[in-house]
Amino acid sequence: MNERRFGATLTRDGVSFRIWAPAARRVDVVLDRPVEMQRDERGWFSATVAGLKAGTTYKFRIDDELDVPDPASDFQPHDVAGPSEVIDHDSFVWRATGWRGRPWHETVLLEAHVGTFTPEGTFAATIDKLDHLLETGITALELMPLADFAGNRNWGYDGVLWYAPDSAYGRPEDLKRLIDAAHLRGLMVFLDVVYNHFGPEGNYLGRYAPQFFTEAQTPWGSAIDYRIEEVRAFAIGNALHWLRDYRFDGLRLDAVHAVAEHGEPSVLHELSLAVGNLVKETGRHIHLVLENDDNASDLLDSRANPPRGKYRAQWNDDYHHAWHVFLTGESRGYYGDYQRSPRGDIARALGSGFVYQGEVSEHRGGRKRGLPSGDLAPTAFVDFLQNHDQIGNRPLGDRIETIADRKAIEAALAITLLAPSIPMLFMGEEWGAKTPFPFFCGFEGELARAVREGRRREFDWAYARYGEEIPDPLDPATFAAAKLDWDDRAGPGKDRLTLARKLILVRRQEITPRLAGASFGKANATEVGLLTAHWRMGDGKTLHLSANLSGSEITGPNETVGTPIWGGEAGASLPPWSVFWRLGG
Repeated sequence: MNERRFGATLTRDGVSFRIWAPAARRVDVVLDRPVEMQRDERGWFSATVAGLKAGTTYKFRIDDELDVPDPASDFQPHDVAGPSEVIDHDSFVWRATGWRGRPWHETVLLEAHVGTFTPEGTFAATIDKLDHLLETGITALELMPLADFAGNRNWGYDGVLWYAPDSAYGRPEDLKRLIDAAHLRGLMVFLDVVYNHFGPEGNYLGRYAPQFFTEAQTPWGSAIDYRIEEVRAFAIGNALHWLRDYRFDGLRLDAVHAVAEHGEPSVLHELSLAVGNLVKETGRHIHLVLENDDNASDLLDSRANPPRGKYRAQWNDDYHHAWHVFLTGESRGYYGDYQRSPRGDIARALGSGFVYQGEVSEHRGGRKRGLPSGDLAPTAFVDFLQNHDQIGNRPLGDRIETIADRKAIEAALAITLLAPSIPMLFMGEEWGAKTPFPFFCGFEGELARAVREGRRREFDWAYARYGEEIPDPLDPATFAAAKLDWDDRAGPGKDRLTLARKLILVRRQEITPRLAGASFGKANATEVGLLTAHWRMGDGKTLHLSANLSGSEITGPNETVGTPIWGGEAGASLPPWSVFWRLGG
């Protein structure tokens, strides 16, 4: 992989520049003057320039026609079209020198968008909120994508320079200070990465390296061709870059079902093996997670350490969708696949992971979706009631708090935070935040117009209903409205925050020590609302759940065994929205 090193590398007496540009006849690195680069037979251009240091800015000039940033730029101080900056990653002084990460089963995730997590929207400001995470019991902060995007606000999925953290949030050293500060507190930090497409503005690869792309299209742009050696090296090198140079504890790979050409062996397999080698080299815990609409359980193995071609876990959209339909009654789009028996689907997810394990999905055109997942460990699934997609892809960006019953949400939270799967909260969910998280971006001109028109087509039914209430994704006010109101923690969110902290404390004391080696058991839901589930824990004990998922009192289960750890003693009848957890022999 090192022989295919992209970008700028500091040498003993200067900087070495490399770019793969097979469609270019000539490439110059542009400094205070252009320096012609040498081409090899594979289309690699290289040049070493003496006397340069970290902080040097440069561009690449293609065929004397077009100046472009380095596709592997480490930093873009002036956005995607500006010059790239040489960064000395080895110069940063880490304080958490003994940090080796945490085992996967200890993970309690909180997903956050750096730009809206704090009023300032920066890496530096995020450091000030780490103690809140620690006090809440969160063990891992997951950041939405940071790769440099066009403009000063974006969800992050429009990144075009994969190696460069966006300058809207701060400099590379600011990101490292954030990660270092988290590690000093015992917190892991994960990063969401996008390897299925590039964003629509600031990507010049098609001009000088069209081999990056296939004729296939993803919903967000041209698909990437991982049959090509250099393309594969670019993505795998990027994953190692975040894990090695920034010391992230794990990556979540976005929408891998949209990778059109995996290559042979699959780029996912090779990336996992490369990370496994890094684990062996460093002795660190590093965790790889997928988002995959295909529910391909054969890609998952939460127990393997180091990774050997597979992935720790997958975001379990099925779990979310079943709960969302149950809590709201909504049926539009993919929610239509969960109308048959929402309580039953919740039980299926609790009892064996995916809801769709080979069944026909009407939303997906009647094709079969998924593979059996009950033999996997419960920790192979990241379960959640909210995330950025499921809030932000709603026309108003409204959270579950504004559309569902409070007691029902709290029952769902008591199940999600204590079940053996890995739980995840979306920023502010721990105090029941009602701050919207609508889609936003900072594009300009024709692209901005296209985004507005695309959103109107996608949500034509919503515009007919809500009209101008739907926030304009290009309006800076939409971005500003998404910023968390931290004062709510001590106001309307005080009781919810207390509940979340108590639940996570019980998880840490009673569930987490028993998670290694845990396995799925039986789960069942009745029409009147009784939900029961059982798991065999790693220490041989059985974890039991009994819950009333209804607004009326119902008869409890015939048999209750074990010691209560949440909810107290379950009587012959269960109050509305009550949740009981027990540990038995």
